[in-house]
Amino acid sequence: MATLVMHPTAAAQWYELVSEAEATAHCSLAEELESYLVFLLMRFANRPEVTGTTLALEYLNSVRETGRLQQEQLKDVGDQCLLLSGLFPRLAERKRVKISYFVDLGRVAYQQLSTLLRNSAAPLYAHLSHDFVPLMDVLQVIGRGNGNATLELLPACDLWLDTGSRLAYESVCQRTPGALPGRDTGVLNIH
Repeated sequence: MATLVMHPTAAAQWYELVSEAEATAHCSLAEELESYLVFLLMRFANRPEVTGTTLALEYLNSVRETGRLQQEQLKDVGDQCLLLSGLFPRLAERKRVKISYFVDLGRVAYQQLSTLLRNSAAPLYAHLSHDFVPLMDVLQVIGRGNGNATLELLPACDLWLDTGSRLAYESVCQRTPGALPGRDTGVLNIH
């Protein structure tokens, strides 16, 4: 991601960034997930306040609501957890929680939303819950391109063990060559 190529629209620019990050993270997202990620990035590009919210409280508030308001709050919690775990993983350390806290909360919010919805969007949110970790990995690659440092060894190890993150696993392997079994040994299944 060293060369910046300008595209005719903001969406095209974000798609290119996501595609490059997918290649770097060694994952291939389904088209619906790529699109969701692009529009999520576009929607939150100018909202820095996303890092200052207390997501557990927002989630608990969503549980008390009903209908459309509950659905919107669950979506916001899932989206913010995805952004925080992907673009701002070091924020977890400052909040004194593991990155997997955001992963677990985001997965639950998306899964609950998919259960509540009775329309064609329900499978999308189930898919977001299921593939939360690869989406987070793609966002972490994007975050690194913006000058964010990679995770320290212990948070990377925790993230790998807690979530199976392929990117965290590769980060741990780069720092501790020979200490962990390789992916080609069949010992680890990171998907």
